[in-house]
Parts: sequence; structure tokens; C-alpha cells
Amino acid sequence: MRRKDRAITNKEEIFEIMKKCSSCTVAFFNKNYPYVVPMNFGVQYHDRFELYFHCAKSGTKLKLLETNGNVGFEMNCEQKLILGEESCDATMEYESVCGNGTMTIVNADEKVRGLNLIMEHYDQKTQHIFDEKEIEMVHVVKIEVNEIVGKRLKK
Repeated sequence: MRRKDRAITNKEEIFEIMKKCSSCTVAFFNKNYPYVVPMNFGVQYHDRFELYFHCAKSGTKLKLLETNGNVGFEMNCEQKLILGEESCDATMEYESVCGNGTMTIVNADEKVRGLNLIMEHYDQKTQHIFDEKEIEMVHVVKIEVNEIVGKRLKK
């Protein structure tokens, strides 16, 4: 990272930023260009970060995932435009997290836990009720994070 003064390496601090973000953009490998899609997510951090997402049981994401499970991701929040006297003096306050990892489809045992983490991210209840039919209609995928870094600019 070029701007070391903005880097956040403390994992707990990165986790706090992630909990404030409303979506996570995931980049999949595709032939000529990355395939990038914003997704709702849930996150947990113990010894390592794990990000959970839900998706349909077919589609572009899953086709690309079959070929290569290595993904990149980005999320950001707390944006605020700061204007200056001149246009070149403008800047943006922000907090962001970027990283990479391996995405896999979770097994049936982990599926409900992943769905709960996604729901907890947006609704602070600790237990959510899911209809079995709806659970069967979706996949839950997980990124096991390999590398992660946070970045912040606050004026």
C-alpha cells in the first residue's frame, strides 16, 4: 500500500469496519475481464475472517466459481466529500477493506449458520427463522480470507 499512513492492520479494527459496510463487492476470474458483483454478506472473525453470501443455485457466479475459487473482494463505508477552496483540494473521507481468498459452496451443516450470519449483519437478532423450502432454493458460499487490509482517511 502506497499510503502507509492510512493503512489499518489491526484485525479487530478491520472487523469493526466490515460490520459497518452494507455490501461486499466480489471479483471472480473470467476469461478476459474480472466479473465483479456487489453482494449482501455476513462476516465472522476468530483466528481468520470468513465472509458468507447467498446466491441462486445457478448463474454466472457459480460457473466461474467451478473454474476458479480464488476471488478478490472490497467493501467501503463512511464516505464523506470534503471540498476545498480549489477543485484539486477536494478529498473523500472513507473506510475500506480489501482482500482475497478462496470461495466455496458450504455444506448443508454450515448453510444455516451462514444464513444467520448474513441476517445478523443487517438485523442484530441472534437467531433467525428460515423456511426449509427457501433454504433449499439457495446456495451459501463462503470466502476464507487469505489476505486483508483496511484503509481509512478521516479529516
